[in-house]
Amino acid sequence: MYAIVDIAGQQFKVEKEQEIFVHRLEGEAGSVVEFDNVLLLDVDGKIIVGTPVIDGALVKAKIIEHMKGDKVIVFHKKRRKGYQKENGHRQYLSKIVIEEILEKGAKVKKKETKAEEKPKEVKKAEKETEVKAEKKAEKPAVEVKEKPKTEAKTEKKTVKEPEAKKEETKKEAKEKVKKEEKPKTEAKAEKKEDIKAEVKKEEKKEEPKVEAEKKEETSKADDKEEK
Repeated sequence: MYAIVDIAGQQFKVEKEQEIFVHRLEGEAGSVVEFDNVLLLDVDGKIIVGTPVIDGALVKAKIIEHMKGDKVIVFHKKRRKGYQKENGHRQYLSKIVIEEILEKGAKVKKKETKAEEKPKEVKKAEKETEVKAEKKAEKPAVEVKEKPKTEAKTEKKTVKEPEAKKEETKKEAKEKVKKEEKPKTEAKAEKKEDIKAEVKKEEKKEEPKVEAEKKEETSKADDKEEK
């Protein structure tokens, strides 16, 4: 009879009265330890496989002593860098002996099924429905009365009136803009006329000077010819 057990994160194939070394366990030397993470059992040639663990299976063991494993040398080196480092490591271990392998020795843990969770959801849904019903009962039922046709026509007319008002306001706004633009155009025209008048005045002032210069040039030319 043998079993495959998960002990401190490692899987071991164990038999009765077998001694094994495992990672350090809690407990003093001589104390009894139980492991219920049994993954596989062989009972007189009949193999039982867990999904992932066998319910009720149990392995009992006794701690013999706590110790350290053999030294492992850890050496680091980086070539062409002048770097090298050497460390040693000794793993903390526990030596145990297997006393019993039981097919049905552990207390079976009851799994919480979904069937047990459903009633809670049902209760929540019932509470929500009750609250909704209470809110509806508090609100009085509003009676909807049919309005006569005359009232309906008047409502349609009132809806159209704001549209007409909007159009009037748009027209008024356009007229205001035009009125504001007219003085601006008139002012621009006046400015242009003023500029033209100033240019003409300057031209008139410059005409006598030009004529005097021409006379001087002609007089000089005549003097040269006489010489």
